[in-house]
Amino acid sequence: MMSEPKITIAGREISRNHPPYIIAELSANHNGKLETALRIIEEAAKAGADAVKLQTYRPDTITLNSDSEEFKIKGGLWDGRTLYELYEEAHMPWEWHKPLFEHAQKLGIPIFSSPFDTTAVDLLEDLNAPAYKIASFEAVDLPLIRYVAATGKPTIISTGMANAEEIEEAVTAAREGGCKELAILHCVSGYPAPAEDYNLRTIQDMIERFGLVTGLSDHTLDNTTAIASVVMGAAVIEKHFTLDRNGGGPDDSFSLEPVDLTALCRDSKMAWKALGEVNYGRKSSEQGNVQFRRSLYFVKDMKAGDVITENCVRSVRPGFGLPPKVFDWVIGKMVCKPVDANTPVTKDSFA
Repeated sequence: MMSEPKITIAGREISRNHPPYIIAELSANHNGKLETALRIIEEAAKAGADAVKLQTYRPDTITLNSDSEEFKIKGGLWDGRTLYELYEEAHMPWEWHKPLFEHAQKLGIPIFSSPFDTTAVDLLEDLNAPAYKIASFEAVDLPLIRYVAATGKPTIISTGMANAEEIEEAVTAAREGGCKELAILHCVSGYPAPAEDYNLRTIQDMIERFGLVTGLSDHTLDNTTAIASVVMGAAVIEKHFTLDRNGGGPDDSFSLEPVDLTALCRDSKMAWKALGEVNYGRKSSEQGNVQFRRSLYFVKDMKAGDVITENCVRSVRPGFGLPPKVFDWVIGKMVCKPVDANTPVTKDSFA
C-alpha cells in the first residue's frame, strides 16, 4: 500500500491526513494600494488562513502591449479590455513584495506567490519564498515550471483548462526540474465559475492517477464547493480573498470577504474532522444514549410459574432489558419468580 503523499510548507505538513491547507489568494485585490494589501494579509491571518499568496508579474512579463483583436478580452468580467490594460491595473508592484513578506512574517503567516516568468522567480528567491504556485494559465509553460522546480521549493500547480495529458506533462516537467514536493489543484478557470462545472469527483481520480497531494482552486462565489472538496480528498483549498467584494477591483466580485474566509477555515477543518476513518464501533458521544435503545419489558404483573405470552412483553424504550431480537425466544418461557409490569425482561426472569 502506497504511503499518503505529503508536502511541507514553512513547517506545516500538508496531506489528507492533516487539516486542509487554506490559501488566501490576494491576487489583484490590493486595487493599487499597498495599505490595502497589508490589511488583506492581516485579515487573512485573523481568519485562520494557513498562507497568503500573491501574483508576481508586470504587464510586460505576462503579455504584449497590443490592442489587436487577439489581445482583447471578449465577454465576462473584463469584456473589451486589452490584456495589457488589465494586467497594468492588476499587477502587484515588485517593490511591494519585500514589505508584504516582512508584514506576513511579523504576523506569523507564510506568504508565497505565483511567478509568471523567470525574473519573478529570481525576485521571490531573494525574498526566500517558502513555496511556489504555478497558475492554471501557466501550467503549459513547461520551461517556467522547470525553472521553479530548480529552486527545490515545494510547488503547487493549478490545472484549470488542462487535460490529463497536459497535467502529466506539467508534473513531469516539475519532477525533471528537481521538484521533490509537488501538489496539484483541480481548478475551473472561470471568474466566477458555477459549482456544476467543478465535477469534484475528478479530485479522487487525480489522486489515484498522479499520486500527489491534491486540492482545489475554487472560483465559485461561496464556500459550498470548497468544503465539499474536502470529502473528495482535497488537502489544499485556494480562494481569492478581499476586504470588500464591492471594492470595484478586477477580482473583488468573486472573492471571499473576511467573514467568509473565517467560515471556510472553520468549516473545512470541521468537514475534515468529520471524515475520520471507517469505524462501526460505538462513539463516545453515544455512550449516554445507549440506555434509550429499545429492549424487552414486562407489560403485566406475572406470578412465578406463569408462561410468557406475546401480550406479556413489549419492545420499548429504555434499554435495560434483553434486546428485541430475542423476543421469539422469550415467548413460551416460564417466569421463575413474580415480576411486576414495567420492569425489564432479564435472563434471571425465567427458568
